[in-house]
Amino acid sequence: MGFLCPPTRIRFAGEWSPANTNGVRIPFAVRGPRVLALGLLLASGVFAQSAGSGGTIDGTVVDPTGAVVPGAVATLNNMVTGYTQGVRTDATGMFHFRNVPQNQYHLQVSASGFQQAEQDVPVRTTVPIALKITLQLAGSTTSVTVEAENADLLETVPSAHTDVDRSVFSSLPITSASNGLSDAITLSSPGVAADSNGLFHPLGDHAQSSLYLDGQPITDQQSKQFSTQIPLNAIQSMELITSTPDAQYGDKTSLVANAVTRSGLGAARPFGSFEANYGSFGSYGEDFAIGGGRPKFGYFLAANASRSGRFLDSPEFRPLHDIGNSQTIFNRLDYQPGGRDAMHLNLFLARNWFQTPNTYDQQAAGQDQRQMSRTVSIAPGYVRTFHSSMVLTWNPYARTDFINYDPSRNPFADQPVTIFSRRSLKNYGSRADVSIVRNHHNIKTGVQISRTHLNETFAFGVTDPQFVDPEAQPGLVPYDLTRGGSRLNFHANANVDQFAWYAQDSLTFGNFTLTGGLRFDWYSGIARDTSVQPRVGGAYHITATGTVLRAGYSHTFETPYNENLILASSTGAGGLAVNALGAFAATPLRPGRRNQYNAGFEQAFLKKFLISSDYFWKYTTNAYDFAALLNSPIVFPISWRKSKIDGVSARVTLTNYHGLTAYTAFGHSRARYFGPSNGGLIFDEPLETESVFRIDHDQAFQQTTFVRYQAPFQTQPWAAFTWRYDSGMVAGAVETLDDALGLTAAQQAAIGFFCGNQFASLGHPITSCASGNYGAALIDIPAEGTANSDHNPPRIAPRNLFDLGVGANNLFRGERYKVKLSVTATNLTGKVALYNFLSTFNGTHFISPRAVKVEIGLEF
Repeated sequence: MGFLCPPTRIRFAGEWSPANTNGVRIPFAVRGPRVLALGLLLASGVFAQSAGSGGTIDGTVVDPTGAVVPGAVATLNNMVTGYTQGVRTDATGMFHFRNVPQNQYHLQVSASGFQQAEQDVPVRTTVPIALKITLQLAGSTTSVTVEAENADLLETVPSAHTDVDRSVFSSLPITSASNGLSDAITLSSPGVAADSNGLFHPLGDHAQSSLYLDGQPITDQQSKQFSTQIPLNAIQSMELITSTPDAQYGDKTSLVANAVTRSGLGAARPFGSFEANYGSFGSYGEDFAIGGGRPKFGYFLAANASRSGRFLDSPEFRPLHDIGNSQTIFNRLDYQPGGRDAMHLNLFLARNWFQTPNTYDQQAAGQDQRQMSRTVSIAPGYVRTFHSSMVLTWNPYARTDFINYDPSRNPFADQPVTIFSRRSLKNYGSRADVSIVRNHHNIKTGVQISRTHLNETFAFGVTDPQFVDPEAQPGLVPYDLTRGGSRLNFHANANVDQFAWYAQDSLTFGNFTLTGGLRFDWYSGIARDTSVQPRVGGAYHITATGTVLRAGYSHTFETPYNENLILASSTGAGGLAVNALGAFAATPLRPGRRNQYNAGFEQAFLKKFLISSDYFWKYTTNAYDFAALLNSPIVFPISWRKSKIDGVSARVTLTNYHGLTAYTAFGHSRARYFGPSNGGLIFDEPLETESVFRIDHDQAFQQTTFVRYQAPFQTQPWAAFTWRYDSGMVAGAVETLDDALGLTAAQQAAIGFFCGNQFASLGHPITSCASGNYGAALIDIPAEGTANSDHNPPRIAPRNLFDLGVGANNLFRGERYKVKLSVTATNLTGKVALYNFLSTFNGTHFISPRAVKVEIGLEF
């Protein structure tokens, strides 16, 4: 069992320093109901999946004679992420680590009168890892300081990924209310471009990301426009996978966030925290967490609430009509009646309410649109360990999102259209697999079965008399309220049934790891399709230089977005006929297929630095995006004939060096899409004459640098600095001078449009420009005659954003209870900048102005 029992390296003991982890002192609608029923039967009776994605380490500590050593301290840590867990051996010399995020770890075991033993432990499976640690008698004089070696920093796996523990993301500057998960991903993972309202573009894609929460797959949109995210204080660790996804991952794989939640199982005593904060824009909130348990039972609860006067990213730099609030409750219960069985239950309840922010023009008209969303999620889990190398587990789940979007009471206060929307997205199913670790093999095979029930109600009416051209858009005339028309009313529901089978194996031969997998997907929604997807990858560890080389290929099945999917695909009688909204065409969205190639490396040096870099190339047929419905806040999925996306991502990490930690993550991506648009409501004629263009996910360069220092004083003061640079995503609305001159005064003022010495303002638009000296402060407009949708598109102007946080984690030097105080300033320089402008896909949104937040809390 070479994988289960890695070689042990024994070194002499160094000094211990006090830290507290669990009370231990440690060192630093469609056809397919029969198929659905069959799949559920298979999932519950034949296959099984981990109740969570965390691993288990069981160990026995003995002395040179073989006698057990009770009371020994075992400490597990990861130098890159900062994850640390410490336990003591019981009367039988046993120790147990539960819910361990899958990663590379360094184990240290010590006891009075013995030398300290150390061992590298890779955790890459839910199969329990069994260890036997022998402690040698202490020498009389020899003692050296224990330091990490380069091998401790490396992972010999084919996939490029970033591991982030709560010790890091709890210090990141969270700029968006109730969107901490998105902010943590954007600021931690290389190659991720920030977008508005918690959306992000992973490696040139639009929101093609999945969240696996203790094994529960969540592939629907996690922006607060669509749903409510799990709070950060409920998460222990995340593995952010950006290349060569295993066969177990499907649907949306440009970025897979494999998250492990916090647990109280086996806690030596209750632990928790309470934090209250107040800040700019009338923002305030509280975060509460508590956990505890016994060896057989554990509980963890996180309850948060927040309110902000800038809840969404607004279409004007100064937020107008932008108040919102959010409440979330997450509860995890664990029960382990014996050594072979374990169960857990995740419960999540959330609510968002917010005003839709206005432009100056909409504010003047009295527009008052609002949205309320609710999320309910239930995810139990069961795991059965048959023997030391085989685990059978099962993870059913049910998750529902309810979205209510209300127009203004006076429909003519909404400009240029008034919209009413009620929709729900109910996703329930089961994900299950069996894991086997034997000799060189780490095998996993399983099934996933799910049904997503979509229910959409939609009403629409034109309120701007200038919006409809009766000759060019005759289909909109019946719904033009300014011409005596009536609202269009639409209601429909549908089921999306999915079944997947997957099998994968990871073979380890010395310093070489080879992974291979196969996945089969059956998709039956508004459209139907199947796909067989091979995945393969390899990694080699060059021990002499501390280098890991990796490469991989994956064929993936990209399923359509579920949000407003019926609306986007509706045709014919009773639906949104081709002319009803003035659309050129309406076509059901079909799943896409992608071929993805990756090559990269990891390099460790000086025992403190780790460099990870990856090149990616993705070719997709039926490439997805979102589009705005007739310049409204409602968006729906759309697809294009194909896309070609390539680029480079990299991250440089400095592990803890006398309290200093730092990383810089950066990326470059080219996102080229090819017309015509071939799915969803199509409002422009297919792009036959313009066959290729850069979509708004395209960004030449972005980087995040994060530096944190924590002083070794009893008050634990700290300071953190973040620098984010974005070169600017594509902004296709203003390609020429004529486009800029056609904007309203408020729109010209928003981008800082100028002609010579004349600058546009709210009451004074620029209607003509004879000077060759024109441009915009917040948008790079191509010079006259040079605009090209592929090689020289207009872009959002580059921006540098700086954040600063200072605080103390133990103001009054308490042993059991610690008072914390911090002050965080985001956008420190008050930079005025845009995420996007009049985007066909997302509208207009400014980044947040300078904001200050003060937080005080108690941790125990």
